[in-house]
Amino acid sequence: MTASAYSRAQKWFLKYQHVFVFTAPLVFVVAVLTSAPTTGTTDVTYWLEFWWLFPVFLLGATIVNTVGISGSALFVPFLIFLFPLFAQPLEPETIVKVGLISEAFGLSSSSVAFVQYGLVDRRLALTLVGGSLPFVVGGALLSFVIPEPLFHALLGLALLAAAYLLFKTNLDHGGGTDSTATDGGAAVGGELPDDSGKLGPAGVETATDGTVTRVDREGDDYTYTRAGYLRRAANYSVGGTFQGLAGFGIGELGLISMLGTRIPVRVAIGTNHIVVALTAVLASLVHVFGGGVVGGHSLSLASTPWNMVVFTVPATVTGGQVAPYVSNALSTRTIKRFVAMLFGIIATALFLMAVGLG
Repeated sequence: MTASAYSRAQKWFLKYQHVFVFTAPLVFVVAVLTSAPTTGTTDVTYWLEFWWLFPVFLLGATIVNTVGISGSALFVPFLIFLFPLFAQPLEPETIVKVGLISEAFGLSSSSVAFVQYGLVDRRLALTLVGGSLPFVVGGALLSFVIPEPLFHALLGLALLAAAYLLFKTNLDHGGGTDSTATDGGAAVGGELPDDSGKLGPAGVETATDGTVTRVDREGDDYTYTRAGYLRRAANYSVGGTFQGLAGFGIGELGLISMLGTRIPVRVAIGTNHIVVALTAVLASLVHVFGGGVVGGHSLSLASTPWNMVVFTVPATVTGGQVAPYVSNALSTRTIKRFVAMLFGIIATALFLMAVGLG
């Protein structure tokens, strides 16, 4: 395929990405309804039992994708504390699996939306994903054998760390992080990149000195470098372990590390979506198939609560598409502080559970 043909194909895909994004959960639901292995009866009552999860996960997916953090950071605590009030309690590994499967679809949806806006640094994302993979797999395998009280304690620590980092970090979309990383500013002289394969005036080019100039589809420009690989690698390794173990962590710690290495805010959020989405898919696969490898809880496909994910997956995909529009309409700082306070409350409850008081 020639470069011009590839550009036309890319532009066509981005223009109609909503069709492809919403086709994926439809195919998933049909496949589950027709061929997913289950235990017990699978009548209409079984499949409609958890219909009420759709609005809950839609709201959660919209919130986390607007801020740029892992969906399981809200989904997992919800399944631990609130879900048993309306249904039966779930095992920790099942909770993480449902959260990861839902998150993988939701973040994939949101990632495509951010790519469409021209806010994803694909070179940076692929580097971060490659370095995180061993830690994600290790954390996911560890989740099969770790004691439940320790699981709750580690989950609480991860939430506290995420809450602190969210409070400390400026996620407002306007203004740069410092003088060397402009974020969404107007061009002052000079010719900006405009790639034929992108929608609107979007484009990206890297100078010989490593300076990246990026323009999104609205015409806002971003200037930065990709320096700071070691610092980001350290954060993504720790975050990757928690991502595999609890279903979140890489998004929160990764976002902080990118902002700390002077990646513009909107580019950091967009790029982080790709990293979290790909690692969530990997962690989901390990949680589904990896139990027998470490001699822990072997989760067969039949043990997956399919009547839950048939509603959570479409909900998170929809939330992922809505998030970019919400992020432009609402104050990200307000949403960020709400999520951070919620993390603190949930972490406290998890610590009480860990010591047997919950």
